[in-house]
Amino acid sequence: MTQKSSIATQKAAKAFTRRAVLKSAAAVGAVAASGPLIVKNAFSSSDEINILMWSDYLPEKFIADFKSSTGIKINFTGIGSNEEIINKMKANKGQGFDLCSPTNNQGLEWGPLQLLQPFDMSKVPVDKVNPAMSAIGTKDWSFDGKGVHWLPHIWGTEGIAWRTDKWAPSGSAPSYGDVWDDANAGKTMGRPHSMMLGAGLYMETIGALEKGDVWKAYSSEAAMRPIWDKISAWCIARKKNLKLLWNDADTQKNGLLNEGVVVGQTWDGPPMALKTAGEPIMYQAPKEGSMAWVDGIAMPIGAKNTAEVYEFIKFAYEAKHAGVAIDSHGYNSPVLGADQFAGAAYKKNFSDAYPGDSLGNLNPWPPQAPWYAAVRTEYVNKFKSA
Repeated sequence: MTQKSSIATQKAAKAFTRRAVLKSAAAVGAVAASGPLIVKNAFSSSDEINILMWSDYLPEKFIADFKSSTGIKINFTGIGSNEEIINKMKANKGQGFDLCSPTNNQGLEWGPLQLLQPFDMSKVPVDKVNPAMSAIGTKDWSFDGKGVHWLPHIWGTEGIAWRTDKWAPSGSAPSYGDVWDDANAGKTMGRPHSMMLGAGLYMETIGALEKGDVWKAYSSEAAMRPIWDKISAWCIARKKNLKLLWNDADTQKNGLLNEGVVVGQTWDGPPMALKTAGEPIMYQAPKEGSMAWVDGIAMPIGAKNTAEVYEFIKFAYEAKHAGVAIDSHGYNSPVLGADQFAGAAYKKNFSDAYPGDSLGNLNPWPPQAPWYAAVRTEYVNKFKSA
């Protein structure tokens, strides 16, 4: 992928704000908000679909509603990282699942693997989703000119969550630096590779890195290594302050509820779900800018139930069904008008999480080349073993 493509993706990602979704929804009118009911496909091959997806993305009600509306049973295998998705697909040589859910920035890694097949876009109601997000599939997931291999499904951010009964930011917004602060020693958590990147963004604000170094590291290995040498040394020196490392949604929730964590770098969904349930939890975009991502759906080359795949997409792209999902898991939907079908708690959480100009200060995860992933793993392992 070219640098131009990377920049285009980041520009597109800057547009996945709630305002952009609402503006697009207004343009398409009531169609996005009240699409037709899904009916059972008479030509379905098995009345089942096998989905490999992030562990909290398919709430029970969504699964039940899909079965009731289409007659298709979802066989759901939950995962907690992109590495799990890729490793499972590589091990199975693209067999065993009809859909998987890679994140938008993973296209450079997936393309050479040749484990995905393109969608028949004539069967995808792509006009029902935010165009800035659907454009990612066209720009970064059209492998060898064979068509779109990725569709947007869920979007969210990574920022700072905390126990409101035990901690509060010192200013109007938290910082990635709070996770590493001596004042919070033994009471913080994060996911290794992303909290190290967050540390880098914080280091830029205190002069420990040059402004823009974190993104410069994506340009080449030669540029990356001196920057990540500094990041890893800084993080290793403060590793003693961390309570736990997480790799999935449940670990984040458990850390905040049961493991003594008072502040952590987390995804938005898990703490939002806890907040909705009445727990003393807050999530907010940090002053350095939250990390934005879009998790998609992709069809492995071994998909057997392709008729069911398109029924799933049609169902998931109906605003009322997407609204049910985001009301449960706390993330956000690219489906136009989905927020109109979510409850007051979701809307309040969104407003609390992204105050002021937070939505204009998102940091989209850049496209990640295989070499970058390999070098980053090297530094993460060094940090974890320190």
